Amino acid sequence: MSNTANQEQITVRRFDPVRFLALVRKESLQAMRDPSTLLIALVLPLILLFLFAYAVSLDVRHVRIGVVLESPGAIARTLAEAFSGTLYLDVTYAHDRREVAEKLVSGELRGYVVISQNFEQYFAETGQPLVQIITDGSQPNTANFVANYSQGVIQTWAADLTGITPIPAVQLEPRYWFNPELASRRALVPGAIAIIMTIIGTLLTALVVAREWERGTMEVILSTPSSVLEILTGKLLPYFVLGMLSTLMAATLAVFLFDVPLRGSLLALLLLSAVFMIPALGQGLLISSLTRNQFLASQLALFSGYLPAFMLSGFLFEIDAMPAPVRAITWLIPARYFVSSLKTIFLAGDIWGVFIPDLIGMATIGLVFFLIAQRHTRKSLE
Repeated sequence: MSNTANQEQITVRRFDPVRFLALVRKESLQAMRDPSTLLIALVLPLILLFLFAYAVSLDVRHVRIGVVLESPGAIARTLAEAFSGTLYLDVTYAHDRREVAEKLVSGELRGYVVISQNFEQYFAETGQPLVQIITDGSQPNTANFVANYSQGVIQTWAADLTGITPIPAVQLEPRYWFNPELASRRALVPGAIAIIMTIIGTLLTALVVAREWERGTMEVILSTPSSVLEILTGKLLPYFVLGMLSTLMAATLAVFLFDVPLRGSLLALLLLSAVFMIPALGQGLLISSLTRNQFLASQLALFSGYLPAFMLSGFLFEIDAMPAPVRAITWLIPARYFVSSLKTIFLAGDIWGVFIPDLIGMATIGLVFFLIAQRHTRKSLE
C-alpha cells in the first residue's frame, strides 16, 4: 500500500506542460496587474541608466584652478594665458596668492599655480621657468591631474618660447583600443546595465515571492499537484521575460542616446543577458524563501545584490587593484562576469574567449542558487 501511494505521488509530481503553462499564465497576469512590478522592471532601469550616464563620470574636464601672476613682465603674462587655452582647466586669475588660498581651502579651486615676482629674471639666467604648483590633496586623482597637466602646460610654453623642443630617447605613439576618445561614459554605461539588471532580477523576484509567502498563497500553491520545479520555474519565467525586455531597452538607449557603440552581435548580447538572469533570479528566489518578508527581502536584495555588484564587479573600481582576499570574493559575484562581457561586447565585439568563461561562471552560480532555493522550498512544504 505504501509503495502504491509513493508511485501515485511520483506520477502526480511528474512535470506536466499543461500545469506549467497555467502557472506561467497566472504569474504573467499577476505581474501585469501589479504596478510596482512594472515600475521596477520598466521605469527603474530608465531612471538608473540616466543617473549612471550623466551623474557618474570619470572624465577630468573643466577643473577649477587659480593662476597667481605676481610678475608684471610680458613673458610671465604669456605663461598665464597659456593655462586658459584648454578645455581641461577653468582658470581664475589673481595677483596675490592669498586670494586663491582661501578658495582652495573652501573647495572652490582644486589647485593653483604661482608665477613668482622673480620669474623673468630666473628664466633669463637659467632658461628654466620657476613656477610653484599647489594642489588639493584631499582628492588625490584630481590633484595628480592638476599637477601633471600644469607641468605639461609649462613645458609646452617653454618649448614654444625658446623654439627648442627636447627630443626624447624613445618616441612613444600611444594607441587607445576600443575607446579611442577615452570617454568614461562608454565604459560606464555597459557596466551600468549589469548593475541595473542585478537590481531588477534580485529585487523583483525577492519581493514577488516574499509577498506570496506573506499572504499564505505560496503554501497553497505548494500543496497543489504541481512539482516544486514547475512552481519555481513558472513563477520566474515571466520575470525573466521582463528582465530581458529591460535589457533590450537599456541597450537601445545606450546605443542611440548615449552614443555607446555595439560592436558585437545582438544575439551574443541576448545570450549573455539570459544567462546572467539565472543567478539574478535565483538569488532573489533564495532570499525570498529564506526571509518570507517583503521588507526584509528588499533589504537583503539590495545588500547582497546591489552593493556587491556596484563595488566588486569592476564597474567603477579595478578588481586588480583590490587586496587579494577581496579579489577572491569577486569570483562569487555574478555581476563581475556580466560587466566584463558587456564591456567586451559593446566596445570590442564578439570575443568568445572572454564570453565562455563568464557564461560558465554565471551559470554555475545561478545553478547553486536554484538548488539551494529548491531544496529549502521542498523542506518548507514538508
